[in-house]
Amino acid sequence: MPKQVDHEERRRLIAEAVCGLADTHGLEGVTLRDVAARAGVSMGAVQRCFRTKEEMLAFALGHIGERVAGRARARITGSPAQSAGTALAHTVTEVSLLADEHRAEARVWLAFIAQAAVSPGLAEIIRRNYAALQDVFTRLVAEAAGRPDADREARALLALADGLTTHVLIGHLSSQAALEVLDGHLARLLADAQPPARES
Repeated sequence: MPKQVDHEERRRLIAEAVCGLADTHGLEGVTLRDVAARAGVSMGAVQRCFRTKEEMLAFALGHIGERVAGRARARITGSPAQSAGTALAHTVTEVSLLADEHRAEARVWLAFIAQAAVSPGLAEIIRRNYAALQDVFTRLVAEAAGRPDADREARALLALADGLTTHVLIGHLSSQAALEVLDGHLARLLADAQPPARES
């Protein structure tokens, strides 16, 4: 009897291989042959999962975005009694990928950002991701601070998170210094609210 293949699991396995190669070589170093070798599958298996390299990259981009979003959701739902300000801090911290254990994800994310500058398909996916994040930030800023300019503040917060990711990645700021910048901005944004306590 032929072996049953879990295609979604295989697609996720290939996405992890893409991210691993992007982490070490950038997206220019991602070839179908290397992806197949790293995932431990045949070239044919990769091509059966994805018709084109662009389709494979788009799936990998969605995969890493969902991983980050999943962590943010877990931090929020894990403490349902927390304030909107704390939920905002947790979400922004996850999105900014400042923790040392998320450095590889930060490198992969920025590799996709660079590729999106010349790839309309990837750019569209990232724009949708940013729009969804901005909606979440806007809601949390409005709930936490009651600001009439919540949408504008959400855009600024998203841009700050992205910028801090880059500054930490190239060594201009340490993770701790970047977190202090983020906390300071949130404290000013939330006016009289106490700066959110971070989990150790």
